[in-house]
Amino acid sequence: MNKQDLMAQVRDTSGLSKEQAERAVESVFELITEALRRGEEVRIVGFGSFFVGTRAASPGRNPRTGERIDLPPTKQPKFRAGKTLKEAVG
Repeated sequence: MNKQDLMAQVRDTSGLSKEQAERAVESVFELITEALRRGEEVRIVGFGSFFVGTRAASPGRNPRTGERIDLPPTKQPKFRAGKTLKEAVG
């Protein structure tokens, strides 16, 4: 399922117009993104949690030259599935 499919299913199951369903889905994505940008965790009970994790600095190699380089620590968005979602899938 892609974003367009998700919007179509929201429209079909909620009775919203196409434009309203698109705004609703886009709004949810934007709100989650903004919360993560502020360093907050987004918990949706029964579904899961979105949070920002930190990847430690690590050694790497330049693919062109083979030269060793140090990769800095980075922040990454992560998702941890909730109990209800895990049970539904597995």
